[in-house]
Amino acid sequence: MSARGLVVPIAEVAGRVLAAPPSCGTTRLVCVDGPSGSGKTSLATRLAAALGHPPLVHMDDLYPGWDGLADAVPLLHDRVVAPLAARAPARYRRYDWELGAYAEEHDLGVPPLLVVEGVASGARPVRDFTTLLVWVEAPRTERFRRGIERDGESYRPHWERWARQEAAHFAEDGTRAHADLRVDGAPSVPHDVETELVLLS
Repeated sequence: MSARGLVVPIAEVAGRVLAAPPSCGTTRLVCVDGPSGSGKTSLATRLAAALGHPPLVHMDDLYPGWDGLADAVPLLHDRVVAPLAARAPARYRRYDWELGAYAEEHDLGVPPLLVVEGVASGARPVRDFTTLLVWVEAPRTERFRRGIERDGESYRPHWERWARQEAAHFAEDGTRAHADLRVDGAPSVPHDVETELVLLS
């Protein structure tokens, strides 16, 4: 599954995950990574549905604000991945962007399946524990268009700050090269967006 423009059923990807042995203790861990605005959340939501609706963790709930990308990686590892690898319950606190502080705790337990989506979800400290690491990308202009359309023009400076953090992180981490699947987040190939994805080379 590596040819550019290849249309693949999401159910087929889910089947690949379900057929694989646990990778993080007794948990099959799926991470959906890539730059902001590429379509990670939508894909992760559909993939989680195809997997039977396991817990879905959003990195947006871990970042401590607009300058917190790097800080979220050890949080994901220490609070979620490392406990699961030790077959212990995972839990994390949700960051409240409006209050600028961490809020309630979420207890994940020890699920047989876990999906994590967001920038840096497949970072080096995490990816050795993944059953499947998915990378989603789209052109920068399209990603920014989506983000500003969603958040408003006043958020452009925040997006610019975040983009610089992303670029530095991905350059150092090399996430794309380690992905099991690389997905086109803005494909021109005809496909059913609800049930299929389009692979990049």
